[in-house]
Amino acid sequence: MRIVLFLLDTLFFLLVGAALLRGWMNTRRIRMQQQPGPFVIALTDWIVQPMRRSLPRAWAQANTDWGSLLAALLLALAYAGVVHALLDVGHGAYWISIPLLALQFVLRTALQGLMVLLLVYAVLSWVQPYAPLMGALQRLLEPLLAPLRRVIPTVGGVDLTVLVLLIALQVALMLLG
Repeated sequence: MRIVLFLLDTLFFLLVGAALLRGWMNTRRIRMQQQPGPFVIALTDWIVQPMRRSLPRAWAQANTDWGSLLAALLLALAYAGVVHALLDVGHGAYWISIPLLALQFVLRTALQGLMVLLLVYAVLSWVQPYAPLMGALQRLLEPLLAPLRRVIPTVGGVDLTVLVLLIALQVALMLLG
């Protein structure tokens, strides 16, 4: 059973994470022709496009990519329902436990996905700072790192904001459970 849950967790982590990344990339106005855009589109187009068509026009034309975010929530609800059914957790409390598990899964996926982006950003900034992926990563992460850079000074020419944000995200994951 643990293997099945691990595989489900991995599959839904990739799908929900890709939907969240697609929404964040569209919100930050990053061209989808850049990496990881084609990968994200390939993973999520089957659910995001129908979600966008079903949204009201005002939502579909907003600055926030509601189609991707709703797709992530729908996938998380599917994950929570499958896990709930496999584990046979409680009877009669489905209406509250499945949405809570889905919300926890979306938050955990967002935090872990952000940690992955930060780690790739940190490694690339040291190893290959002019890699094509660096531009997209900088545009994705700059809104989170810029406020920290104003407060945290560099130490010996080394920017520690990525490390501080990674620690804060790890603490948030611990609090999330």
